[in-house]
Amino acid sequence: MAFSRIDLAVVIAYVIAITAFGARFRKGQRTLHDYFLGGRRLPWWAITLSIVCAETSILTIISTPGIAYRSNLGFLQLVFGYLVARVVVSFLLIPRYFAGELFTAYQLIERRFGHGLRLFTAGMFLITRALAEGVRVFAISIVIAIIFKTGVAASLLIIFALTVLYTLEGGLAAVIWTDVIQLSIYIAGTIVALFLALHAIPGGWGEVARVAQAAGGKFTVLNFHFDWNQPYLFWTGLVGGMFLNTASHGTDQMIVQQLLAARTRRQSQGALLATGIVVLLQFTLFLIVGVVLYAFYQHFPPLTPFSRPDEVYPTFVITRLPVGLCGLLTAAILAAGMANLSAALNSLASTSVMDFYKPFARPNADDSHYLRVSRVVTLIWGAVIITIALAAQYLQRSALELALTVASVPYGSMLGIFLLGVLTRRATSRGALIGALCSLATLGYIIRSTSIAWTWYVAIGTVVTFVVGTVVSAAWPESEAATVRS
Repeated sequence: MAFSRIDLAVVIAYVIAITAFGARFRKGQRTLHDYFLGGRRLPWWAITLSIVCAETSILTIISTPGIAYRSNLGFLQLVFGYLVARVVVSFLLIPRYFAGELFTAYQLIERRFGHGLRLFTAGMFLITRALAEGVRVFAISIVIAIIFKTGVAASLLIIFALTVLYTLEGGLAAVIWTDVIQLSIYIAGTIVALFLALHAIPGGWGEVARVAQAAGGKFTVLNFHFDWNQPYLFWTGLVGGMFLNTASHGTDQMIVQQLLAARTRRQSQGALLATGIVVLLQFTLFLIVGVVLYAFYQHFPPLTPFSRPDEVYPTFVITRLPVGLCGLLTAAILAAGMANLSAALNSLASTSVMDFYKPFARPNADDSHYLRVSRVVTLIWGAVIITIALAAQYLQRSALELALTVASVPYGSMLGIFLLGVLTRRATSRGALIGALCSLATLGYIIRSTSIAWTWYVAIGTVVTFVVGTVVSAAWPESEAATVRS
């Protein structure tokens, strides 16, 4: 079954409608507080769903089924670490963020260590988020290429333009409410696709179980074997996933900004803890889809062999779903990419303006000036991300794993700095900076000279930063006033 004109019309109508919906939030954007924090009027459950959408995005939809298609359900071991991380962030970092009027995570670092480390951590976020987001946006091109066969660059530019439109107009409120709609639709659509695939397989679920067992146990979740080089083992997933998610949800402005938008500290904590349940269910759903599609394609081989696992699920959606439903689910997949891009753009703009432009360029301007600058900065970061996305087409690797690997390298340094600031009173800015640089150098060596799995990168980087930072701080202390800025 080909992608029909009706499906194409559904995709176009959906994308235009979600863009118009997001743009309508412009009328509420009068101050930076409104634009970057949604005026702290957003309900906790909407923040929960938005965080899940921002965290998983289009990569979850197309890459996670591909991981199960080529292996098993072992990726869930990493998700177990994600659940532990949410508890750590909720009770260790969120109270610190709500102990003042903060717009970005890196203002907390300034309180503890001063301007230098605030700029260092904010700068690492800007670079990391732009690179990782470029890879995520590239995932949209996989779907577009399957639909249109050609014109990936032009299609990406159209999606980018529409996303920037409602991000510029609606700020964080638009990001969160469009996320809620899009997550609901793509989850519902995926459930429908799962049942349609099961219905098409002769023998249904029983046949899936038989094929999965014959393929070496594709329903296997737990593997207690220890190997530094394997990313999806129990201890690797639990420890590595905990450090990775603590860094992403505790130090990455894209997530922290949404947590800061909650009405109270308790609602912020509740929203983050609730995401754990949603994320576990979501990853389980998409992994099972991957196993079912493995069985499906044993009976109905694709006309052209898959060149990468990311193609498996989009190909099924485009070629096997009924007219109309195919278009709706395709639109939801594209819109999930738009949702993630909008969250990234808003967080990149908030960090650029609040951590760099406002303190150093125009510290005393009014909010209308900063709002104009924020919109210009959003456009600039959009151009950077789309450039990275176009370049990422030539990389032969799972888009999900690639994005997580890119983010993991600096996350260790950032989390180490945050832990030095929160857990110790004697750590100095000099010690934290040297520890972070040693962490980056260590990970550079590991990536270049070893085969240690990417899931360990954040844990190793954090430990190196914390240990070296503590030792250097003790050996080379600063004055009491410079050491403790609480």
